[in-house]
Amino acid sequence: MLIRVLGCSGSIAAGSRTTSFLLDDTVLIDAGTGVGDLTLDELARIDDILVSHSHLDHVLAIGLLADCVTRRRVAAARPPVRVHALPETIAALRTHIFNGAIWPDFTRLPSAEQPILRFAPIAVGDVIDAGGHRIEVLPAAHTVPAVGFAVLPRAAHGEPGAWVYTGDTGPNPALWARLATLPVAALVIETAFGNDEAELAGISRHLCPRTLQAELDRLAGRADVYITHIKPGEVDAVMSEIGAQNHGHRIRALATGQHIVVGPV
Repeated sequence: MLIRVLGCSGSIAAGSRTTSFLLDDTVLIDAGTGVGDLTLDELARIDDILVSHSHLDHVLAIGLLADCVTRRRVAAARPPVRVHALPETIAALRTHIFNGAIWPDFTRLPSAEQPILRFAPIAVGDVIDAGGHRIEVLPAAHTVPAVGFAVLPRAAHGEPGAWVYTGDTGPNPALWARLATLPVAALVIETAFGNDEAELAGISRHLCPRTLQAELDRLAGRADVYITHIKPGEVDAVMSEIGAQNHGHRIRALATGQHIVVGPV
C-alpha cells in the first residue's frame, strides 16, 4: 500500500497543511487543507473519505472537493463519494457545514437521487471495504467523538503489517488493547504540544512527548513511528523532546509530501 501525506500539521502556515492522507489514489483519510494540493484529476478519482472526527482541520476540504468534482462525476455517471464517519460526526457536518449557510448540501446536489456525497455511518470495530482495502475503525479519546483507522495488511500484496493512524487522541488504553492483536508496520500518532504545554494537551485531549512515551511503551514489537499534528514552527522543539526519550522504536516527524510504503514497491 502507498500512503501519500497530503498534510500532517496541527495548523496552517506557509508549507504547512492540516491532516489528510491519500491511500492508493482513491481513498482519503481525513480531509484537511492538504487536499488542496491534489490536481483536479486526482480529486476526481477519490471515491471514499474516512473522517476521524468533526474538527475543522480534518473536514474542511470535504465540501470543496465535492464542489470541484461535481461536473466530472456527473458526466461519468460516477456514484456518490462515500463519507465514512461516526454518526455524531455526520450530524455535526450536516448541522454546521452542509447546511446551506456555510456550504451547500452536496448530499442532495445536484439532485437528491444522484448526489455527489453520501454519508456512511461507522462505529468502532467496523471494517470498511474501500479502494481494495479493508480498513478497521479504531477507538480514539478526544474532546469530540473520534476514531482512528488501521489499514489492514493484504497477504496477497506482501504487506507485512497494518498502517495505523491514531487520529487526534489523548491517552487511549483501548487503542493499545486492539493493536496488541494486530501486526503494526507503521504507526502515525499525534503529538500536538510540547511538554511545556502538557496541561493544555491534557485539557484538549492531545498528546505531548511525556504522554507519548507512556503510550508507545504499550506498543508491542518494533515499528516505524511517525509523529503528526505538531504545530507550525514547533516541530524541532517537540521532536527534540521526543528524541530525548528512549522508546525502542524508529521515530521521525511526518512531513507533507512524504510517501509511506508498506510492503513491496
